Amino acid sequence: LLAGLFLLSATNAQAGDAVRGEYVFHTGGCGTCHTAENGGTFLAGGRELKTDFGSFFSPNITPDPETGIGGWSDEDFVRALRRGVSPDGDDYYPTFPYTSYARMTREDAVDLKAYLNSLPAVRNEVPDHDLAFPFSIRMSMIGWKLLFFDDDPFEPDPSKSEAWNRGAYLVNGPGHCGECHTPRNILGAVNTNKYLGGNKNGPEGEAVPNITPGKSGIGDWSADDIVSALETGLLPDGDFMGGAMTDVIDDNTSKLTDDDLQAIATYLTSLEPIDSKN
Repeated sequence: LLAGLFLLSATNAQAGDAVRGEYVFHTGGCGTCHTAENGGTFLAGGRELKTDFGSFFSPNITPDPETGIGGWSDEDFVRALRRGVSPDGDDYYPTFPYTSYARMTREDAVDLKAYLNSLPAVRNEVPDHDLAFPFSIRMSMIGWKLLFFDDDPFEPDPSKSEAWNRGAYLVNGPGHCGECHTPRNILGAVNTNKYLGGNKNGPEGEAVPNITPGKSGIGDWSADDIVSALETGLLPDGDFMGGAMTDVIDDNTSKLTDDDLQAIATYLTSLEPIDSKN
């Protein structure tokens, strides 16, 4: 009896919190990529991402047991999110930003899974990726990971404030800002020497701006300027953000608490400027 109560207690302790997971969902902006454009069903996948390597199609992450993640355990989900490995043991392509999600805490990952499990299951077969040779050979990801993938979790910097560390976690982890705002090399890996320094060839071929301080970045933006831009899309000059950032604001940053937006601003304004123009 005592053993049974212990196992039940351990199971309950490990169960995810779907309410908290919904907030984690918004920190990552998952809805944008996992919902097909032009009327696609929420999170049923199929959104096309065109790249120099070919077209990728986002997967179904509803709890459908056959075409979604309904048959996944929490451990399957955590491994996919933080190590880029499917339940079948296949390596994911880095268009799925596990290279950033590796920084996420296990608690955030499990809570996110609990939220996704609470949503309606949708059966939707997503097309296979349409990639040029040799990128169509998934086993090539083994070598890519050896060269470029760092799966170390986020470690707070004790010399920095709580707000700075929270901002660093959100930007570099679930928010995966560097995936779009950083240039990539010829093999599609983020150039860590120019992290957040802008990307001439972002999603759908759009240029993505430098978001470090400095003349070619966000310049003399104040923390309040950054918060306003992330909350409403309003820029300090009175213009509004456009392009892919419209979806990011709608699905992600506008849903964050004021404390988290301030934390992101604290982190971004502390960075060394990168003077690399788009």
